[in-house]
Amino acid sequence: MLSRLLVFVVLLGASLAAQGSAPAWSASIGDIRATASLIPGRKPTRVNIYTFAESRRTKNFSVKGAPNEPSVQARTAFEVVYPDGTVMVDAGMDLQVHRFFGRGVEEPYFPAEAAQVEKAVAAARMIVVTHEHGDHVAGVVRGANAATLAGKTVLTRGQVQTLINAPQMPEITLSEADAARYRVVDYDKYMPIAPGMALIKSPGHTAGSQMVFVALEDGRELLLIGDSTWHMDGVRQMRGKDAPWVKEDEAAVLAQLTWLNGLEKTEKNLVAVASHDDEQHAELVKRGVLTRPGPARRDTTPPSGPTPPRN
Repeated sequence: MLSRLLVFVVLLGASLAAQGSAPAWSASIGDIRATASLIPGRKPTRVNIYTFAESRRTKNFSVKGAPNEPSVQARTAFEVVYPDGTVMVDAGMDLQVHRFFGRGVEEPYFPAEAAQVEKAVAAARMIVVTHEHGDHVAGVVRGANAATLAGKTVLTRGQVQTLINAPQMPEITLSEADAARYRVVDYDKYMPIAPGMALIKSPGHTAGSQMVFVALEDGRELLLIGDSTWHMDGVRQMRGKDAPWVKEDEAAVLAQLTWLNGLEKTEKNLVAVASHDDEQHAELVKRGVLTRPGPARRDTTPPSGPTPPRN
């Protein structure tokens, strides 16, 4: 009896040690691809990017240890284009919500592109959001058409709980009754949402954060990583943010950055896209990886002094 008890204790200790050493977050690109292939139909042909606003900050806020030099943080939404319709990833925001991020400083807001986002959201067959912050979700929780958009907007349980109980700002608060109008889902690790597309549960930046995998018809792949990092140097250097106003699960975010760093080295056909990295967006548009629908006018004033906006 004693020997069996000792064996049990040893096995239990090994099990607990294994649990303690488990990574804070993990994912398998093979499983993600398999998940994205579950829904039959033609895959998307391209991904459009809309930049409807900017925040001006220094790069050290985005990447720990980066130089204290001016940097542009783009506010974006993505449109996944199919032969017969579109899926929006993130939904934009209005000027009132944008002003929250400037902390009293007026930052660039592009009404023409904001109107493009609003039009694209209205035309989409489905809308998903990478996480529940105002610059990503306000376009489907505020305004006169929120009730109409709710029926085709997929929110996760984690996103909804944050918007009800602890929203980033009062303007994006959801009531229980409001939340019931949305397509609320809960999933373990991955979830297919359309041909060639899958959601990847990625809590860290927020409780409801997720990445969106997109496999295009021509074989190229994109991974829309939301705010796992604000600048791709965070992936390349595996360093998180240094923004005291942001409260993250740092271990989970570091695990995501480490995984993304490995993908960048081994998956040459896959491009990870950070929502706010304006430098990366310009390069990807130039390479034809992303498309900017036009015409649209953007403020080209170079960034001046740093302002620590909120995210």
